[in-house]
Amino acid sequence: EMLGLALPGNGTIVATSEERHQLIKDAAKHLIRMIEQDVKPRDIVTKEAIDDAFALDMAMGGSTNTVLHTLAIANEAEIDYKIEDINKVAERVPYLAKIMPASDISMDDICKAGGVQAIINELTKIPGAIHPDRPTVAGVSMRELVADYEITNDQVIRTKDNPYSPVGGLSVLFGNIAPEGSVIKVGAVDPSIQTFEGDAIVFDSQEEAQQAIDDGIVREGHVVVIRYEGPKGGPGMPEMLAPTSAIQGRGLGTKVALITDGRFSGASRGISIGHISPEAAEGGPIALVENGDKIVIDLPNRTINLLVSETELEIRRAKLKPFEPKIKKGWLGRYSALVTNASQGGVLRIPTSEPTKETIKS
Repeated sequence: EMLGLALPGNGTIVATSEERHQLIKDAAKHLIRMIEQDVKPRDIVTKEAIDDAFALDMAMGGSTNTVLHTLAIANEAEIDYKIEDINKVAERVPYLAKIMPASDISMDDICKAGGVQAIINELTKIPGAIHPDRPTVAGVSMRELVADYEITNDQVIRTKDNPYSPVGGLSVLFGNIAPEGSVIKVGAVDPSIQTFEGDAIVFDSQEEAQQAIDDGIVREGHVVVIRYEGPKGGPGMPEMLAPTSAIQGRGLGTKVALITDGRFSGASRGISIGHISPEAAEGGPIALVENGDKIVIDLPNRTINLLVSETELEIRRAKLKPFEPKIKKGWLGRYSALVTNASQGGVLRIPTSEPTKETIKS
């Protein structure tokens, strides 16, 4: 909806309702009109539209997956959008709607309180928050499209004058363990947690980490490190809902952090940091972490750092074994060889340099 590619209500109207069936008919009419007028997705998806998509995510404390997918959309649209730009959006957009599992408010509640369109309309009232005069599939500007939608329950969707936070519900963290960025749904972290320092407990797969959490090996004060689960290492960046849920279920939501080069589902909460980039499979610093290393997470300053000297990290890097892809044949083998890390949207890129004899042989 915020990109301008879907009609109002698309994200919140209940799938089985009459309203959804009417939305389908309306969408078909607009599709025919756009074909006749030769309107294409790239006429609508501009850099401003990408900016605003992240703005809505900030206002709703949405899924960290949005970062991955929206960066990928920007890449397909040939829009130069950097992951560090996302924090700039967070600075100017307040957190207006806190949704499950960060609260007990459901998407159906959001729909009844005015929907995504009411949130967008509220953002139009904040100077500089979004770019409301850009085009949409409805044939009118975003401002015109949402002008009639107001918040009907300010306990479900807060107004700009009473936000959960003056800054958005997602953060991109940088530091020596994630020089190209990492993502956390900061709006789903207990407000008492501003910084967290803990001892690394390292796993090279989600399954190993899950077993350790279930067996009680992961304890208060740990930073669970799950690596080799990024786009290249996964391959395909599997969701990490099970480990984060298990940590919460054991009452460790404020006492244990989890960092990974993999990703989470929309249901992630707690001190869960994903998309660590560069990923372990491409030799990123997360591949150099050892059990017992101190890791410091600073949410207000958006940093995540490994308290190990550069000299020691270089020694470890010299000993690091080359990454062996889990799958070397077929489409997944090709995917693993060509995919970028999450900070670039996990997109496929053909190498631009001429292959050497060594790379051809490998």
